[in-house]
Parts: sequence; C-alpha cells; structure tokens
Amino acid sequence: MAVEVGTEAPDFELRNQHGELIRLSGFRGEKNVVLVFYPFAFTGVCTGELAALRDELPTFLNEETQLLAVSNDSLFTLRVFAEQERLGFPLLSDFWPHGTASRAYGVFDEDKGCAMRGTFVIDKDGVVRWTVVNGMPDARDLSEYAKALAAL
Repeated sequence: MAVEVGTEAPDFELRNQHGELIRLSGFRGEKNVVLVFYPFAFTGVCTGELAALRDELPTFLNEETQLLAVSNDSLFTLRVFAEQERLGFPLLSDFWPHGTASRAYGVFDEDKGCAMRGTFVIDKDGVVRWTVVNGMPDARDLSEYAKALAAL
C-alpha cells in the first residue's frame, strides 16, 4: 500500500545518474519535492512522462521545488537515458538493494521487479501532501502535480 497523504515521507539515500548521493531529507526546510517513481528507462510511457516533465521543468525544478525521478535501473543506464532524452533533473537509481525506496513508498511491484507509476508531492516539512499511483501502462497527468504544488 502506498504512503498516504499526511504522513511523513520515508527518507532514502540514492545515487543519481552521475553517481552522486541524494538524500530526500536534504531538502527539508528548503524545498518541496515532487518524487516520481517510474518502471524503467527507455520504455515508451516512461520516456513520454519524463520528457513531459523536461518540457515543463520550470514548474517542477525551481527555487521552491525539487524534482526527483526514481527507477530500478542502474545509474549507468540512467546516465545514458538522461543524456539521450536531455533530462536536466536527477534520475535516482533504486537498483541496489533492489527496490528499497520503491518498497518504502509502497510502489514496488514484486512480480515485475520494478516500481509502479507513483508520484508523491512532499512539502518542505517532509510530509506527503498529494499522491497518485497508476498501473504500468497508465501515464500520469502533469497538470495534477502542478495543482498540488500550487496548493502548498
């Protein structure tokens, strides 16, 4: 079951596509976070969703907000994916231990071995304020993320 609105966001520390450690709690008191879990790099729906975020990046990556995208791919895969798709935001690898962050948020699909499409809007106090979880084939609506951010 996915983390619920009003609860403290589970902390994690994952490497981005450049090998740098990113800790969720490092943004507390400074930025709201849009945390986007997606199944795999280079797949149709995932590429489309992340390209849409790229195209609307000023809404999701600015002085008030940090965008973090998490998959179960290796950081090497994420580096090539980010370069190929010109993704100018952190892609975090939940590869090993496999799916630890995805499981903490209740979005890891044990049968498929990857994250489902879960998005969590987390405020500056580290509290989940909005969430949506979609199945593998179902893209999410970015306008809903923007509305949730505007309400903070």
